Amino acid sequence: MGNKLLHIRVTPRAKKELIKKVGDELKIYVNAPAVDGRANVSAVRLLAKYLDVKASQIEIIKGDKSRNKIVRII
Repeated sequence: MGNKLLHIRVTPRAKKELIKKVGDELKIYVNAPAVDGRANVSAVRLLAKYLDVKASQIEIIKGDKSRNKIVRII
C-alpha cells in the first residue's frame, strides 16, 4: 500500500464491528469502549483486516483521543 494517509471516524461501543466508506472517509464501528485506547486498538485491527495489511503497518498520527483520526498505512 505504501505510506498512504486515511481519514477515519471511529464509533466505540457499536453493536456490530464494521467499516463504511463515506466519501473520502472511512467510518469504523467497534465494540470496544473508548477507555485506555481500547477503541483505537480495535479500530486498527479492523482496518488492517479491511485493507489486508498487518496491524503493525497502521499508525494513528493524529486524533489519538478523538473520534476523527488520521492514520498512516506503511
